[in-house]
Parts: sequence; structure tokens; C-alpha cells
Amino acid sequence: MISPRRPSVWLFARVLAVMSMVLVAAVAQADIARFVGSYEGSAEVSSADGSSQKRDMSVEISQTKEGFAVAWTSTTHRPDGSTKEKSYKIEFVPSDRGDVYASAMKRNVFGHDVQLDPMKGEPYVWSRIDGDTLSVYSLFVAEDGGYEIQQFNRTLAVGGLDLDYKSVRNGTVQRTVSTFLERR
Repeated sequence: MISPRRPSVWLFARVLAVMSMVLVAAVAQADIARFVGSYEGSAEVSSADGSSQKRDMSVEISQTKEGFAVAWTSTTHRPDGSTKEKSYKIEFVPSDRGDVYASAMKRNVFGHDVQLDPMKGEPYVWSRIDGDTLSVYSLFVAEDGGYEIQQFNRTLAVGGLDLDYKSVRNGTVQRTVSTFLERR
């Protein structure tokens, strides 16, 4: 026989679970609110071979229903006067690990946001907020089992963000960028 108290215990547990999820989402929104905005600037990208290229960079950080999104564009200026533009946008959702956020780059068959699979050549992406720095990491596993990891640190500064970027392939630094991105 079911006790009349049992349904109320289950109802209380469900309400508590929903309230916990709402609290986690609210904390994520509060953390990212300081970074929300559009920023742009220029930089010299230094490569491991000693060469450098001028790039224009922009980033837009925005809140989403469940977390936040980071969209960025990098425009490379080539010596012949031509340009090459690359743009990316990644949404992040809170994880169970405090200020660590999971990327939500595709939906599974149940309609839930999930991360990509690095064993299929897709990047594994995550982010974290540590004080005044929002970091985005991308890990790529090469066909031969080697790796490349990219790290974008965007630190709050007066009037914008300080951007520090590093790309490391199999333990060797490939590219670095340090620049200031002005708030638009």
C-alpha cells in the first residue's frame, strides 16, 4: 500500500530538482553578463616558423536561453592584398562543474544539445570563467592520433578585452596572438 506521504516526497524532489536547474542557469547568466558585448581589433599573428600575418579580429559574446554564445571572426590580410575570413559561433551551456561550460554544437536524436566527437575528427570544445577571464578551448584529434589544442583567453580590461590565443600541436606552439579588442 502506498503511503499518502509518498507522493508529496516525490513532488518535493521534483520541485527541488527544477529549482536547482534554474539556479545553475541563473548563476551562468550572472557570470557571463560581465562579458556580453561586441569587440574588435587587429593583431599580428606569430607562427612557429617565425612568420607573422596581420589579422582583424572581432568577437561577440551574448546570453542565450540556457547559457551563452561566443561568435568570432578572423580576417587574414595576405601579402598580395587579398583577404581570407573565417567565422565561428559556439553556444555553451552550464555543466555540473561550476564555472566550466559544455559546448552545445549539435543536437542528438532526442533534441538535446551535445558536444561533437573528437574521435570522428570533430573538435571537442569547452569553456570556463576564471575571475575576469573567459577561456574557450578546442581539442582536435588527428587521424594519426596526434592532437592540436587551441586556447582563447578573453580577459576583461578597461574599454574592452585582452585576447591571448595559442595553438599547440603535439606539444609544439604553432601560433600565438596577443591583442586588445575594443568594445563597440
